[in-house]
Amino acid sequence: MKLNTLKPANGSIKGRKRIGRGQGSGRGGTSTKGHKGAQSRAGYKSKPGFEGGQMPIQRRVPKFGFNRPQKVVFKPVNLDILQNIVEKTDAKIIDVELLLKNGLIGKKDRVKVLGRGELKTKVDVSAHQFSAAAVDAIEKLGGKVTRL
Repeated sequence: MKLNTLKPANGSIKGRKRIGRGQGSGRGGTSTKGHKGAQSRAGYKSKPGFEGGQMPIQRRVPKFGFNRPQKVVFKPVNLDILQNIVEKTDAKIIDVELLLKNGLIGKKDRVKVLGRGELKTKVDVSAHQFSAAAVDAIEKLGGKVTRL
């Protein structure tokens, strides 16, 4: 087989439909446009999205919800995750940079420390928000809470 001998399979390529070429073409008369009506006439153009009077899809699909652009979303970090970081890195101060370095948050994420799990080590934590249970657990061990 050579590139210059390649050709499409038999029957896979059809000739184009030659419309408006007289009675002998087999498509004379109305030229496949049917009888009368706007679609048979010259200059006919339908509106985009028009479905022949049927309720269009953009009106059938329900529209709901609203995304508030100024909404602040916090990335939750629990006490058991903080304890894992302390065991892994022996850090006495946990801040956003340390969480970012350990892959727990993204660069632009805001952090909220939540109270799930148990903290066994005294540690100073700085984050954007804290739950009341997390503040109690950190301060009970002698740690310090800093809001950014």
